[in-house]
Amino acid sequence: MIGLAARIHDALPQTQCTRCGYPDCAGYAQAVADGAANINQCPPGGAEGIARLARLTGREPLPLDPQFGSEGPRAMAVIDEAWCIGCTLCLDACPTDAIVGINKRMHTVIEAHCTGCELCIPVCPVDCISLEVETPGRTGWQAWSQAQADAALQRYKLHGEHRRADKPQGNESAPAAEPQAADTRKRSIVEAALARARAASQQRPPAAKP
Repeated sequence: MIGLAARIHDALPQTQCTRCGYPDCAGYAQAVADGAANINQCPPGGAEGIARLARLTGREPLPLDPQFGSEGPRAMAVIDEAWCIGCTLCLDACPTDAIVGINKRMHTVIEAHCTGCELCIPVCPVDCISLEVETPGRTGWQAWSQAQADAALQRYKLHGEHRRADKPQGNESAPAAEPQAADTRKRSIVEAALARARAASQQRPPAAKP
């Protein structure tokens, strides 16, 4: 990434939330530089973020486009560990590796690494992840600092390196069935974990009546 796209990328909050419609902040920055995306598609950056991109691109500032979300306080993901089944789906979804845990064991969120991207919410099969407001009264760049954005970008890069390292090496033309096999394997893990959770729930003694 060079030139205008790089400068735009540096001006983004690096939450990697994908709400702009692109797979990450770098993809959005390149699209803005190419004229394929508007400067008002980043809810985490909010009004100040739009002003930054307007100055960089020479375009007129615009209100945040509501189809991409609304500006608000930064949120923090919180896992209800009592309901976590250890399916690991949220680990794959988190762009900054802010969630730690192993298969079939409860997971937890490292608060300092969470960007509030919300990507872990839809993948959780038992809805044990919720969002808590971390910066009441502060939105956009007032709820996020450049130091946090820089740290989030570095963690995102490390996340990408980890995922590439986990991929099997060698034959680049792997069979197309592999992604389907991986999905089947994940579904099996989730179904088994749900079965264990249901069984444990049934074995719990009924709550004492007052």
